Amino acid sequence: MSGGVFLQAVITGLAVGIVYGLVALGFTMVYALTRVYALAHGDIVVGSVFIGVLAVLGSTPIASTPSGMDSVWLVLVVLGAGAALSAAVYAVAMRPFIGIAGARAADAVGWVTGAIAAGLAIREVLGLVFTREAYAIPDALHLSALNGSGVVSLPGDTTVQVRFFGVFVIGLIVALITQQLLMRGKLGLALRASSDDPETAGLLGVPVERLVLLAFVVAGALAGLAGLLDAPGRPLSLDAGVILGLKAIAAAYIGRLGSLHGALLGGLVLGVGEQLAVAWPTLGAEYADVMPLALLVAILALRPEGLRGHVAEPVE
Repeated sequence: MSGGVFLQAVITGLAVGIVYGLVALGFTMVYALTRVYALAHGDIVVGSVFIGVLAVLGSTPIASTPSGMDSVWLVLVVLGAGAALSAAVYAVAMRPFIGIAGARAADAVGWVTGAIAAGLAIREVLGLVFTREAYAIPDALHLSALNGSGVVSLPGDTTVQVRFFGVFVIGLIVALITQQLLMRGKLGLALRASSDDPETAGLLGVPVERLVLLAFVVAGALAGLAGLLDAPGRPLSLDAGVILGLKAIAAAYIGRLGSLHGALLGGLVLGVGEQLAVAWPTLGAEYADVMPLALLVAILALRPEGLRGHVAEPVE
């Protein structure tokens, strides 16, 4: 592998990885408060994008950059749809089976079945409108217009899309701001107390139920942003959320399930590793999905507490 190809893979991997990190951040935040896995989270990413496209552009989107107001509306609707879908999945499909924010043992069969059914429902309902195998999603954030050509030249006669730089910067800034808001001040204290001992926190007046709902809403908004950043880079199908969700779970486990910082770091490690595997001469693009999923299976089999140590109990 030449130096230019290596650099290309790292830059692309950081952009892909920050998307995984945003999804994993919401996933691990929900887990830390409820001790359940938001298995429909990948479908929320894709579902929020298609809902935004349907509301603003109709059922036959094209890849061209939308106008200014259409872009603004598309961003707002996708973020709102992600938050609303996540809250609805919690309220309808998971809340009946997890007690009061983990205060009692969750019904594992119930919440697993509910989460899987919710993801399937999102796909099936949107499939009634979006009937093609895949769709070209427009770049609502106009990241491809950061320079005139849309690409950046690298050593060794290689190039990389300029939008990858914008994806990484926006994703990283939002992820770091979200972590700071969730870990500092009264909100951070309440979240850590609810994560550590929800029953005692509730007795002390912490609104545990509202915090859990807030966690799902924030996770959904992050999922919507991940969709906005990722979708314009490739044709998007309704089934893409399944693999994306599993990759986010792998990222959360790499970092340490329950750790907000770890989720982001795990996403970046997974994204770079995936793209290096794709760029390796003896492997190829077909390993983009195989490598992360194989890694997830290995972690669950050999080190279910995650690669960075024990499963974190409180939010950290």
